[in-house]
Amino acid sequence: MHKQLTNEALVIVKKMQQNELTESVIYEEIAKFAKGDANRETLLRLAREEKAHYEIWRGYTGVEMKPQKRKIFRFKLLARIFGFTFAVKLMEKGEEGAQKEYEILTREVAESAMIRQQEEEHEQALLAMLDEESLQYVGSMVLGMNDALVELTGSLAGFTFAMQNTRLVALSGLIMGISATFSMASSEFLAAKSEGRTDALKSCTYTGIAYLITVALLVLPYLLMDNSQYLTALFVMIGVVVLIIAGFTYYISVAKDEKFKPRFWEMTLISVSVAVISFVVGLLAKQFLGVDL
Repeated sequence: MHKQLTNEALVIVKKMQQNELTESVIYEEIAKFAKGDANRETLLRLAREEKAHYEIWRGYTGVEMKPQKRKIFRFKLLARIFGFTFAVKLMEKGEEGAQKEYEILTREVAESAMIRQQEEEHEQALLAMLDEESLQYVGSMVLGMNDALVELTGSLAGFTFAMQNTRLVALSGLIMGISATFSMASSEFLAAKSEGRTDALKSCTYTGIAYLITVALLVLPYLLMDNSQYLTALFVMIGVVVLIIAGFTYYISVAKDEKFKPRFWEMTLISVSVAVISFVVGLLAKQFLGVDL
């Protein structure tokens, strides 16, 4: 029989009890479609640990709880779209803010120190064991996306003032972007082959897909706006660039435990700087060559 908890501690224990149960179900559900026997076993081990923690908390509250269906649905969807590694690591990051709550509990709940240690050490070690195929090709995706961002941002900015017509800019961007996609993918394939890698086709596919998606997103503002709104399209395109960088950098920072800000600011500074320089080049080219499209 556990001792009576204060109201403050009881509220925290009930919250943690609910989270542990819900997360154990999330691990079980993701394990059903995760590829690889080792990955499935790791996820099921995590589920068992979370369920064991739930039982410990239940001993203090005496309350039987049900898992949160909305949270389960949300993380299953994230796992389907972005991969199970991203989903489970994002879920575990949500527990990092519980440090103060554990400090309160250590004064009243003996097992809280053990649970906290498992959360910080054992579960992190298990998460590090996850081996998702798509994350093995993050380098290829970064290569494709970075090259597309820098090259196409600069080209579209230069075309914008040189042509001053959204349709012409979009047409030029699509032609150049699609050609560059095949060029980039084939270069990645040949590079992987020369290194003796057996995954050359997959590597070049990830590179090409990342490049092509980036091309489509950057050209889209020019396709959606009137011919005379070329400057508005340019600023929207730069905004899209920043959003792409932010989104992809956040994904990498969660899935691969890397720092967000340094990579984000580095990529943003490079892409925007190239856009500004190319815009000036387009302005000068139009002025000195006397070309009026």
